Amino acid sequence: MATQSGSRKVIYAALIGNLLIAVTKFIAAFFTGSSAMLSEGVHSLVDTGNELLLLYGLRRAARPPDLSHPFGHGRELYFWSFVVAVLVFALGAGISFYEGVVHILDPVPVRNPLVNYVVLALSALFEGVTWFIALKEFGRKKGRHGYLAAARRSKDPSVFTVLFEDSAALLGLAVAFAGIWAAQMLDMPILDGVASIGISFILAATAAFLARESKGLLMGEPAFPEVQAAVLAIVEADRAVQRANGVITVHLGPDQIVAMISVEFEDRLTAPEIEACVERIESRLKAERTDIVALFVKPQTTGTWRRQRQAIEMAGGQLEK
Repeated sequence: MATQSGSRKVIYAALIGNLLIAVTKFIAAFFTGSSAMLSEGVHSLVDTGNELLLLYGLRRAARPPDLSHPFGHGRELYFWSFVVAVLVFALGAGISFYEGVVHILDPVPVRNPLVNYVVLALSALFEGVTWFIALKEFGRKKGRHGYLAAARRSKDPSVFTVLFEDSAALLGLAVAFAGIWAAQMLDMPILDGVASIGISFILAATAAFLARESKGLLMGEPAFPEVQAAVLAIVEADRAVQRANGVITVHLGPDQIVAMISVEFEDRLTAPEIEACVERIESRLKAERTDIVALFVKPQTTGTWRRQRQAIEMAGGQLEK
């Protein structure tokens, strides 16, 4: 699939970049004793593990349906994306916060600060390259929407997860540079620990956003309105259909949608003719919409459909109150 191909390219680029950056940062932290640099090393190491989990999720999600999972394994990607968000919070933010507190309580002057500056500059270069690749791929998919709105609409968490991780990494590098520089210029080693805590807040905010979006996908989000409209148009075009009342859709993966359609057939039709109509609809949908992996058709009057939808909308409104 084109979607998976683009996602894998972004993830592989981020994986290679983060692994190299993590090794460099840990070496720099060892020789300089910088808390902020150690936090940044942990951050890059966590990001490296996250990319491996996303690749694992993509591979698992691509497996075909079986008896245990008749609709396929698409939601595996959403599950592992949620795990990534939890790891960013628990490991990235948690360890960075701990390191910051330790160095605030027992501040130690940074040794060889020039090493840190060189490593931060190289890290920013490598991170910037992977960030640009993710931004370009996400920009290709986002359409006319803004980046934040597009991330909330997106059904493919692998790309926007890498993009937001890399954005957090670049912000973290800026905070680490500011902390190390301020600690050196003001002769206040405690500021190195403060920078580490600042990095933990950046990671915690990123993790909260990613967890929220992954949770929504994991629970089940509908297809875009334009996809639903296209499905209804195909159904209503059949000569045996009097009216396509509506469609309920849910994403099982970025390119895997289950559709349930309410249809009012022509009254004169016999059961075999209705069956033939459904087969025609399924064949046309399969030819024109490869993302529809399962279709359910329910014969229903327009009035019944409207009453059921109104009941659902009223129940949803009461829950929001």
